[in-house]
Formats: sequence, C-alpha cells, structure tokens
Amino acid sequence: MGKELKLKNWILFEDDDFIVINKPPFLASLDDRSSRFNVNRLAKDYWQDAQMCHRLDKDTSGVLLIAKHPEAYKHASIQFEKRKVDKVYHAVVEGVHEFKNRVINAALITSGKGKVVINQRQGKESETSFMSLGIYNRYSLVECCPVTGRMHQIRVHLAELNAPIVGDEFYGGNPFYLSSIKKKYNLKKGSIENPLIQRFALHAYKLGLTGIDGKAYKFEAPYPKDFRVLVEQLEKNK
Repeated sequence: MGKELKLKNWILFEDDDFIVINKPPFLASLDDRSSRFNVNRLAKDYWQDAQMCHRLDKDTSGVLLIAKHPEAYKHASIQFEKRKVDKVYHAVVEGVHEFKNRVINAALITSGKGKVVINQRQGKESETSFMSLGIYNRYSLVECCPVTGRMHQIRVHLAELNAPIVGDEFYGGNPFYLSSIKKKYNLKKGSIENPLIQRFALHAYKLGLTGIDGKAYKFEAPYPKDFRVLVEQLEKNK
C-alpha cells in the first residue's frame, strides 16, 4: 500500500505556486494517529515547503489545494477566509429530493465525541446551497456549494434536510446495498452482501480561486471508482 501512496499519482495541476490533487478516500489530510500516511506528509515528501491550504475529511475524496511556498499559502488562505474560493461537492443522499438552489443557514458547533450539531445561539454561521443533479429510486445525487467552511458542514446540513449522505452513519445515513435498487438481485446462498461503497458518498468535485498571477483557476476532480460505480448503478437501476 505504501508504494501506491505517492502524491504525484493524484496531481491534477501544478505550477510554481500550487499543487492540486484529487485526494483518494480513506486518507487523512493532516496527521492522523491511526495511520502514518496522510496528505500532509506525502506532500512534504514531494515538495519540502508544501503546506495544506484546507482539508477534507478522511472519507471525502476530491480536489485539495496545496501551497508550495509561504506566499502562495497566504494568498490562498486570504481567499478562503474572505469566502472567495468556489467549492462544489457532489453527494449521493438518501431520499428523493428536488433541490433547486435550496439554501440552508444553520449555525454549527462541535459537541462531544467530535460530532457537529446545529446550535443557532452558540454555533458559528454556516451556509450551504444545494441543487439536485439526479433523482433516482430512493436516492438523489446532489450538488453542494458551501459558502462557509465549517467542519462536517455539508454532512450536517444535508441531515437537517432529511437527506443524509449514503454511508454517513455518524449523521443518520445508512450503508448502500445494491439489493436496495436492483430488482433481480441474487445473493449466493451463505454469503453476506457488502455495501457498494465503503464510506460516506461525498466528493469534492470542483475548486475555483484566483492565482498569484491574477488569473482565475478552476479545478475539477473526476469521481474515484467507488463513487463512479455508485452513480452508474443508480442510473442503471432507475
């Protein structure tokens, strides 16, 4: 596994200022006690002065921006702080939902055991807009555009809309089994059906910001195999 974990394998874009990668799932952005591998360490192995400009949850795949020097880090940080970075995520959620620029403002606060909850009085302002991209039998593919960047924001806001992310058991989602949508699904006798995707179905699809050169940059990360197969099965079994 260690041989496969090379930052260069995931690079979408690189110049003198930034490295943009398509982070695979199951890999922490920052130091993680459960594994000696994480994007931050791999980035520094690739480029000594690398700094993470933001983070994605361990299970979340997709676009991740890495600065190659302090000036680039500061340039990106200011844009994140001033909410000038365009972020687009795709999520497969439970239920049939026809979101059309559905905006949710729900302040968030971290409670015990790392769980984030809505608390309008004590929480920090949090805003996300949602648009349905595909509606299937019992599930929906949703585009999520967070204005703020709170921890677990998209996951909690979707749960609040009764649209928990597939596989996100921490916030009310359930594992996705192919038998739930495939009419003639046959399981071999004595075998146990495994979830089609082994994580919660959230992918950071696009990221847009202004470079140090003043140009507008937009980066798009293709779906990893597990997310792609999930969407393909939903399309196939409408």
